[in-house]
Amino acid sequence: MGNRLILASTSPRRYELLTQVGLDFEVIPSRVIEAYIQTETPQEHVLRLAEAKARDVAGRCPDRWVIAADTIVYINGIILGKPINREEAMEMLHRLSGQEHCVLTGFSVYHLEKGKGDKETVQTVVKMKDLTSVEMEWYVQTRESFDKAGGYAIQGIGSFMIESIRGSYTNVVGLPLCELLQMLNRLGAISISECGMRIEP
Repeated sequence: MGNRLILASTSPRRYELLTQVGLDFEVIPSRVIEAYIQTETPQEHVLRLAEAKARDVAGRCPDRWVIAADTIVYINGIILGKPINREEAMEMLHRLSGQEHCVLTGFSVYHLEKGKGDKETVQTVVKMKDLTSVEMEWYVQTRESFDKAGGYAIQGIGSFMIESIRGSYTNVVGLPLCELLQMLNRLGAISISECGMRIEP
């Protein structure tokens, strides 16, 4: 267990993405409260939370590399969180229908004992098709909207609503894998060779 990475998130999407690329890790959720500060830009918001989550878990596991992230959806300067009921989900889909919106993830990698870490943001532009009222009602009834930023899942049933994307697909799912693996490699948390990927101590 000593060399395993830590994912500071209970998100099943992030878990699946890291598993998909073969990383050896365990999940230890952060205790950070995801509060908004009105004066922050979307970029400042996701970076602050990602770094706070990474440092929170690193404080409990100082000899391990910790990965943390925060993802938001925003359109016309308005941040869309996770809808908690049908009304909120419908409101979000109405707002996104036929429009482009941005999915922004801030992610942080940190190792307390080494005193090493970095953070970055990745943004993807998503265009949603014009949705009919029937389509929105049906989608919300699937309950996939709930616990998803912006009220939809691009990797699930919600894929039928997406007309186009510009940028990282995995970022929209919840974790930009290309940029994250580059950071882990750059920091020395992993090494990549013809033999595969190895977690460094």
